[in-house]
Amino acid sequence: MLTRETIIKNSISYANKFNIDVSVEPFPWFLLSILFGARISEEIAARTYYLFKKEDLITPEKIVRAGWDHLVYLLDSGGYTRYDFKTATKIINMSENIIKSGGLKKIHEESRDFEDLVKRLKSLSKGIGDVTLGIFMREMVDVWEKARPMPSYYSNLAMKNLSLNIYSYREFEISYSIYEYFLHKIGKNCYRGNCSECIVRDDCIKNKDKVFK
Repeated sequence: MLTRETIIKNSISYANKFNIDVSVEPFPWFLLSILFGARISEEIAARTYYLFKKEDLITPEKIVRAGWDHLVYLLDSGGYTRYDFKTATKIINMSENIIKSGGLKKIHEESRDFEDLVKRLKSLSKGIGDVTLGIFMREMVDVWEKARPMPSYYSNLAMKNLSLNIYSYREFEISYSIYEYFLHKIGKNCYRGNCSECIVRDDCIKNKDKVFK
């Protein structure tokens, strides 16, 4: 039977991993969500974020002052060779629009509901879609009143196979960020068919009649 302890032992909060306190300032996590949202490896996204952080480019104002050319340089250095121009434009545009809007917290405060919040966040720049916002919301559900879960494909697959739902994290008395990271991790195993290596294989509806050695 899946337990709270199993989930916590095999999960992390990504924001905490990068020393980001989203309750104080969500922008660094939004920036990282954009980097993770590209079709690029997590390793490259993380490395690139640390390059931004090393130069203290984790506020919209400093990013705008740094300029597009410098962002392209940082993205190239991090490994975004195919997506450097497009991602630099996206980051510059969203930074400028966040400044105009008065910050991410104000965008949340002025949003009528979750749907309006999503609409406002997507309007910050072309290319900000459900994948990026799903990553962002993973950490914001426990912080912003109007934030709601936007589980990834892998998370949905794990929920289906484990007979869980989007709000089961409340039953386990854990944060949504911990819950969804766990689901995403398990869902990747489901997708790849790595049942024998899965830590919750005995709870999976796909494995009811299977015997593992």
